[in-house]
Amino acid sequence: MNADTLRHAVKRTAVLTATAGLLTAGLLTGPASAAGPAAGRPGTLAACAYYNGTALTVYGQRGDRVSQVQCLLANRRYLPWGDVTGYFGPKTLAAVKKFQSRHHLTANGKVDKKTWRALYA
Repeated sequence: MNADTLRHAVKRTAVLTATAGLLTAGLLTGPASAAGPAAGRPGTLAACAYYNGTALTVYGQRGDRVSQVQCLLANRRYLPWGDVTGYFGPKTLAAVKKFQSRHHLTANGKVDKKTWRALYA
């Protein structure tokens, strides 16, 4: 196992451990429950724990940053939970632009520092 693979495995384990703790405490709802009984309750949000940062995230990318954007957008109902795939495709692009427009940001579909701040707010 190379260093990058090990770092990724450790990061994933930490996220899963933290998520398990939130589930045990009854504080987490996720994509599966967002479509279930909690879906009708306002203020019930998933814990988006894929990425914690503000690096530029754009169309065509894949990975944890994209999953984080998608999760944050799904929490705000700009994107269906079924579209949280980790791939920044046309649906994510449209959702980002709509979010940016409604938050008085440049609606260019690029998740820059300003867009990240608005998503985390």
